[in-house]
Amino acid sequence: MRLDIYRRSEPEHDGKFSYLAVPEARNIPEEVTNTDWLVEARAFEMDDSANSLDDYAINKVSEQIAEKGYALTALH
Repeated sequence: MRLDIYRRSEPEHDGKFSYLAVPEARNIPEEVTNTDWLVEARAFEMDDSANSLDDYAINKVSEQIAEKGYALTALH
């Protein structure tokens, strides 16, 4: 699966950034447009069997995309 990855313009908890992954060439979903997102990577190739994007701290990528159309970093 190819994804476009976006990064929040400002760090959040403990100075860490949040990331958003959407299938390649899709617009950022309307429910998250109230946040400033910067392009981090275009056409990022994710292995279809992967469950997470460790570099971006995004877990359950395929599940999140199937459910919401995008995947977000889990902040805790």
